[in-house]
This record gives sequence, structure tokens and C-alpha cells, in this order.
Amino acid sequence: MEPQKLSRNRRSVLHLARYAVRHPRRVPCHLRRLARDSRLRARYWGDHVAYYRAVMASDASRSVEAAVGGAPSKQSWERIGRMQFSYLVDEHGLRPDQRMLDIGCGALRAGRLFIRHLDPGNYYGIDISPDILLAAQRTLVREGLQDKLPHLTLVRDLALDFLPDASFDVVHAHSVFSHSPQPVIEECLAHVGRVLSPGGFFDFTFDRTTGREHHVLREDFYYRTETLVALAEKHGLRARLMDDWEKLPHGQSKIRITHADLQTPAPSHASAVAHQAGS
Repeated sequence: MEPQKLSRNRRSVLHLARYAVRHPRRVPCHLRRLARDSRLRARYWGDHVAYYRAVMASDASRSVEAAVGGAPSKQSWERIGRMQFSYLVDEHGLRPDQRMLDIGCGALRAGRLFIRHLDPGNYYGIDISPDILLAAQRTLVREGLQDKLPHLTLVRDLALDFLPDASFDVVHAHSVFSHSPQPVIEECLAHVGRVLSPGGFFDFTFDRTTGREHHVLREDFYYRTETLVALAEKHGLRARLMDDWEKLPHGQSKIRITHADLQTPAPSHASAVAHQAGS
């Protein structure tokens, strides 16, 4: 990722002015978001989950693809889903017999691929948006995945208190913390270690900055890597930036969380192939 982009403050007046000059056709969309932010902020002041649930409902009314990741096209939406799948399965050895918790599963952009790959009942998807989970059910029907028995659950927070201890080999959150203020992130980090199995890991993406941490319209949050690493360590977890993800054509960065008292190298591609050959 280019150093200049990482240090950019997208909330500054100078950046907004330059962006408007370079992309004049996007100005009306930004103004609509600004008006929506003002309206929803007045209604849901102090409750980010309720605020962002309303944002998702607004976006989903136009397009599920727009609501999940802001993808400009169906092709882009599918490409990013395949990228997430390939990273965990082809590069990091996610096996069909492992159990996965997908935080912010959305309309199953990547989830449909994980569901097909995993053994029946091994995929758990949670989301704060009822509108998006209804779209996820439609995805299951369209893809013919009903016999895979995926779990799709509406949640109000990220305390994960309804889930059993040490039950997931992989926890995954793509484009969730990029839309979350720090208290929401810390709530997740305070509890995710409980549901991780021994040797399991939690991968999440985030919008990275090397400059001042900031947000744009309370929808897009930019964090320094060291801030999120320190939050993980505060809750007894180990965190590291995933350099191999940085090389992929996606605008976000990825951190992997593991239990601090365990050495948990990611399963190799070779081990995944060996498992599949023996099954």
C-alpha cells in the first residue's frame, strides 16, 4: 500500500476539496451521505450499532452489493468474495472440518463460498442488519446451499455471549472494523478469545493510516496498526499485521489475532492439500 495513501486524512477540508475536483461526479453521492449522517446521527446519537444498522438498511434498499463493501459492480462484489475465500482456504489452509465464525457476514459475499467448502453446520454468520440477513437467506436459496445447514444470526453487539467457549477454529471479520468506532472493536476483542479454539485465529480487516486516526461521516474509520495491536494485547491476545494480505488488490489491511500464550502458525497450503488428498 502506498505510503502517501496511508498518511492521508480523508476528513480534512483540503482532502475533500481535492477529491471533489478529481471526482466531480461523486460529489452528489457524498452530499447525500452527509445529509443521511446528519439525520441518523440526530436519531441514534451515542448508539453506533443502531446508527449503522440504519445505514445498512438505507444502502440495501438500493443494492445489496452497495450495502456490503460499496462494490461498484456485481463482478467486483464477487471478486472480493473470492479473494477472501482464496486467502483463507488456498493460502492458509482452512479445512472443511473446521468451524468458522463470520462476523458481519452480510449477504454472504464470501460466506457462500465458505459454506460450500465447509462441512454441514460448520459455518456461523452473524450480522447487525436484519435487511442484510434476509438477503443472505436469498443467497442460500439461489446458491442451493440449504443442505449445508449454515447458521445465520442477528446480533445487537459483539459480546458473542450466546456462543460456546473454544468453539471456532477461524473467526473472520471483513470490512467490519473499517466501519466501527474503537469501543465496538474493543468489545469484540474483549470476548473473541473466549470463543476461539486452542490454536485458532481471528482475522479482521481495517482501514489503515500512518497519520492521525479519523473517521468520515461515522461510516469509515481509519486506525493505526499499533492502536489495534495494543487493544488486542490489553485483552491477552497477540496481534500481527498480515503482510501477505497487503500484496493483494484490496484497499484494506488485515490483522491476525491469536491467544497470546500459544504459538499458532497458520496452516500451510501444503497441509491443506494433504488433508484434501487424504479425504
